[in-house]
Parts: sequence; structure tokens; C-alpha cells
Amino acid sequence: MNSTKKKHSHWGIFVNNTSDRAHFINTLTHGSPPPPLLFLKNKTGAMLTNAALEHFMMEEDRHDLKLLTTHTSQSLRSMSSGERKKVLLRNILKSTPDFILLDDPFDNLDLDSQLDLKKRLEVIARETSILQLISRKRDLLPFIDHLAHLKGQDFIPLKNAATGLSPGLQTLNTGEIPPPLYPMPQTTRSLVQFKNVSVRYGDKNILNSIHWTVHKGEFWQLMGMNGSGKTTLLSMITGDNPKGYGQDLYLFGQKKGTGESIWELKEKMGYFTPAMTDKFAGYHTLENMVVSGLTDSIGLYTRPNEAQLRLAADWLKLIGLWKFRHSHFHELTPGQQRLVMIVRAMVKHPLLLILDEPTAGMDDASAELLIHLVNKMARESDTALIFVSHRIEPGLRPDLVYELDMTPTGSVGTQRPT
Repeated sequence: MNSTKKKHSHWGIFVNNTSDRAHFINTLTHGSPPPPLLFLKNKTGAMLTNAALEHFMMEEDRHDLKLLTTHTSQSLRSMSSGERKKVLLRNILKSTPDFILLDDPFDNLDLDSQLDLKKRLEVIARETSILQLISRKRDLLPFIDHLAHLKGQDFIPLKNAATGLSPGLQTLNTGEIPPPLYPMPQTTRSLVQFKNVSVRYGDKNILNSIHWTVHKGEFWQLMGMNGSGKTTLLSMITGDNPKGYGQDLYLFGQKKGTGESIWELKEKMGYFTPAMTDKFAGYHTLENMVVSGLTDSIGLYTRPNEAQLRLAADWLKLIGLWKFRHSHFHELTPGQQRLVMIVRAMVKHPLLLILDEPTAGMDDASAELLIHLVNKMARESDTALIFVSHRIEPGLRPDLVYELDMTPTGSVGTQRPT
């Protein structure tokens, strides 16, 4: 009698602005999957999700115990998003789960890492069911044999990837971006200047002789493989990394460590990374969210004046969210939250705006709208922009690219026009 090897089911689950990912993940964690996935009931699952990573980081912080990073001197929190995913996957594969849930697994991974992960998952899929939450259609794993759409909390099977994926997004309104209330003075043309800057952690070389200058009004894309030092480079600019002291690093014309405070630096910058949205879980209205960008505060604790309210209104009208001005931030879809957070970072027209993986986890339509806004801000302002992404985003129009290439002695940087 011939025995037939059991075929494992693999699901690709499309998510967009309407999707309640947290609820879906919770149903799997607590053993109550939707009917099409009942074959997973009472099965052991492993989660490659941001929530799982946050759990491990909190445990490391709370107990000063290295759970996933025993192979390196780095803590999990000090790693880039892509490096964290690799570490968590390595830990998952040490066990033998019945299924693995992958939440946008290719976000924050460089192209080589994406290809490597796909090959590894194809092998894993022979023995383990894979569930892939997908924001971008081009990320669909080739072995996926079932499709669904997560609409709110509803799990809806699909016949093909083209059906049931309307995100219901607004579009940008016409007109130029609102001007600042008070233009920021800048006496030097160069805003950021690295001169032969190197960084080393223990016996690991991170950056090697970096030379990079960002001038007023330039639009840069910062690229590089996972672990190449992009996070280190950015943290030196924002003032959150002490490695900048004692080196030829100049911020807004002043050498690092010659008397400037971190708050003086931050008031000249705007910064956004998707993790920031977690800091604004309170009951802040959209109006107050935008105005708080003028005061660099988490929330608004003083009554805004008429000029500030008019400015907030102009920005909210531009991004099509004026009718939600009295809604609370946590009531918005993730895509709408990203737009508001980027507007908040830009509202004062900072000398420098850093956008760190702003499209991570966004569906195709939401990312397209965000890219449109970023291009518009770069084109219609004197703010210098640094856009960090592992993806080649269709439609992004940077002037220049700065790319970090890894070498045994640390990453070296090269710049080129687009």
C-alpha cells in the first residue's frame, strides 16, 4: 500500500487599512481560529510578529537577560528592525511548531535577506503550515495555496489576489503644502556633515570612515543591508547615540559635543518611524496631534491659538482628514495615522526631516499615498529629507542616494544621484 505524504496548507492573508491584525493574531494565540483555519485548532504555533519582538525586548529590559541574542554582544533593542526579525526566526526554527504566522515578513529586510528568507521558508513549508499576513501583493510567497482578506475582524477567503482588497483611502487635495508659522533660521548651508567618522562596538566594526554631507533642501534616500549601520548613522544625527562625540560630526553647523543640547538639535528636526505611533495611544484629537508637532510634545497640554489651529486645519485639509479633526488619533486606520504623524513631523518645516521606514506594514495603496505626500513636501519646501527604506518604492523621487556597503572593517558609504 502506497502512503501519500500529507500536504500542508499555506495561507496568504491580505491586510490593509481595515484589517484588525491584533484580533486575528489573538484568535490564533488562544486557539480559536476562524472556520477556514480550524485545522490549526489545538496546534502549536510560532509568531514572527512585531508584538512577539516587543515582548522579547521588554523581557530583556526587565530582567537584563539575553533571550534571543546570546550569540552577540548586542541587545535586541539596539538592533535594526531587520536584524531583530532574523534573530526571532532563528529562535523559532529551534522548535518544531505546527504552524508559523509571518506578519509582513519582508518589511525591514534588505533584498538579499528577502531572497534568503524566501528560500528558507520554502524548505520549512514542506513540514510546517505557513500563514503569511501580506500588505504588498508582490510579497506573496510562491508556495501559498490559499488566499484570504482580513476585513476588520472578518476572515474572508478569496479566489485570487485581485479581489476584495479595496483600502478605501482618501487622496491628497490640490494646493501647495502650508507654510510654517515661523521659518527656522539657518546660517550654514550644510545641515549634517560626517567627516571620516567611524563607529565600533566592542570588536565589531560598524562604520568605516564615513563622509556624508546633507545640504538644505536636499532629498536623500539612505540605503544599505541589514546591519550595515543605518540605525547607528541616524541615531548619531538625532543625538541619541554617544558615538558622535569626539568625532568630526557637524549638526547644523556646530561640531557635536561643543555645547549644544539634545533638545536644541531635536527642535530643528522632524522624525518619524512607525514605532512612534504607539506613544500616542491616548485621546488626542487630530487637531491637537498636528499642533503638538510645533511644541515637540507627546500630546498637547496648552490651549492652541488661532494661528496654530488654522495651520492644523490647512494640513488636515491637504491630506483629506479635515472632517475627522475632532476624532481621536487611535480611532484612525493605520494608514491615516501614518499621514498624520508625518504631517506632525513636518508642520514646523524643520531644517531636517528623517523618515525611517515610513511605509513598513502599509498596503500598496496606502504606501502610494504616503509617497505622494513625501515627494510633495520635498518639492515644495526648503526642508532636507532623509528617507530610509529597504524597498524600492515606486514613485519615490529622491535627488540623491547614500548607500552603506558592508566590509570586514565596517560599512563604507557611497553617494550617487538617482
